[in-house]
Amino acid sequence: MSLLALRNLTKTFGGLVAVNNVTFDVAEGSIVGLIGPNGAGKTTVFNLITGNYKPDSGDIFFDGRTIKGLPTHRIVQQGIARTFQTIRLFQNMSVIENVLAGCHCRMQSGMLSAMLRTPAQRAEEQRALLRATRELEFVGLADEHANLAKNLSYGNQRLLEIARALATDPRFIILDEPAGGMNDQETAALIYTIRAIRDRGITVLLIEHDMSLVMKVCEKLVVLEYGALLAEGVPAAIKDDPRVIEAYLGVDTDD
Repeated sequence: MSLLALRNLTKTFGGLVAVNNVTFDVAEGSIVGLIGPNGAGKTTVFNLITGNYKPDSGDIFFDGRTIKGLPTHRIVQQGIARTFQTIRLFQNMSVIENVLAGCHCRMQSGMLSAMLRTPAQRAEEQRALLRATRELEFVGLADEHANLAKNLSYGNQRLLEIARALATDPRFIILDEPAGGMNDQETAALIYTIRAIRDRGITVLLIEHDMSLVMKVCEKLVVLEYGALLAEGVPAAIKDDPRVIEAYLGVDTDD
């Protein structure tokens, strides 16, 4: 069953067609990779799904209902979380505070109850702290909870973004180049983390240029080129597809 369905999605910026009539599905409980050369439109697709951009045409369905045109906070409330290609953390806040920021979308207490420190508000705050602590443990950053985000290594900042996204209690998580800046050991641990996210019942869609990671962790690949769908299928088939090889590596046209 498809949890996310893109139908004839198109987005232009002036004369540039960034996403051109793209249609694909992401099955619930799967790990799907969205790949393609630089400038293929991958991050634009992510921004359309998460409400950062509005499509010019086409539709986006999540769990059978359209989310086209919803503001970003409503899409998060629907159960879609994301990380970013460029790290977006609160650098001068602690690690645990960054993850607590992700919990905010599920909290019900208003300003008055927060000012009065009502029992219900304090209980909700404690639940959020417990959730944030668990997500830090999940990504292996429990010992860093009091550290400032800016003092983490680049790879650990990537993991902190994942923990914050998980704190929103998503059904679907979008990871934009999560292995960027990671060494081989950190990338190996990330593969385990992505699989563990799926094992929690969260569907995963990721952009990643590390093809070794993609081939190890993804069950399906969707390939874009110049904003259009080039190919989709299981990794083994995509790896040997001549169109994909040409898009990535080019072909020798000399006789």
